[in-house]
Amino acid sequence: MLKQILACMSPGGTKARLSVLIFHRVLAEPDPLFPDEMHARRFDEVCGWLKSWFNVRPLGEAVAHLKASTLPARAACITFDDGYADNHHVAMPILQRHGLTATFFIATGFLDGGRMWNDTIIETVRACAGPVLDLSFLNLGQHPVGSIDEKRTAIAALIGQIKYRPVDERITIAEQIANQARVPLPHDLMMTSQEVKAIRQAGMQIGAHTVSHPILARLTDEQSRQEIQGSKHFLEQLLGERVGLFAYPNGKPGEDYIPQTVDVVRSLGFDAAVSTQWGASGVGTDLFQIRRFTPWDQTRLSFGTRMLANLRSA
Repeated sequence: MLKQILACMSPGGTKARLSVLIFHRVLAEPDPLFPDEMHARRFDEVCGWLKSWFNVRPLGEAVAHLKASTLPARAACITFDDGYADNHHVAMPILQRHGLTATFFIATGFLDGGRMWNDTIIETVRACAGPVLDLSFLNLGQHPVGSIDEKRTAIAALIGQIKYRPVDERITIAEQIANQARVPLPHDLMMTSQEVKAIRQAGMQIGAHTVSHPILARLTDEQSRQEIQGSKHFLEQLLGERVGLFAYPNGKPGEDYIPQTVDVVRSLGFDAAVSTQWGASGVGTDLFQIRRFTPWDQTRLSFGTRMLANLRSA
């Protein structure tokens, strides 16, 4: 029944609607600190639902068909942002079991042992043993961290205070917080360059996602160009092929990137770019602002209903 409704709401050809899903991590096991984070069992279920309801296509192929008004009915794509190691270790084998492909957008500056600033915050608070994390010396307040709920609240508060600061400042503050807590931090959260190559060799697509994952709207056009082009060039050298897809970090139009950013992406020769604006994309959609979203529901019915609601946002 749902498949028939989807076919009506997401027909092919000139009235096509492309659904693009965005993920970040797929953990091997559920995380008590973030119980809603995607993990292997849930992702396996999601892949099964998507396989039964949608024509899942590589994003590059779907973009070409959308541009030519030849997209099939019930078209969908799966994408991942940032380049987490569990994309290779956990997500890819599940995708392969279901015969699905995905596009992985890589923030190249964190490969080979790097760590994103927000993960420094998360892992610091996770490992913090004391009842309170005192960050008064950074003008970030005092944060109770004695329970799981308190840790979760502290992480959200700290990330919210730091997120829109300049890249170098974000990294410096995150490291100062880690030093204050005196906890060991992981160096294997992100993929290695060889794992990125392995994902591509397995038939997945690779896209650029800047070097250091900045808020592009806060940069000059030249700074944005360096970030975007640097990521593209690194991946092309690594893979030995052209990289034609890009994802805006954080991805909210007008807040995380602006029209000038879109112009920079176009000028660098990409085929398309994706945002995190909810909804589906149709014929005539700006291919450099393709919409994406993540249905968070945990049952088949609610997940399917959410996908239908997203199609109405086209």
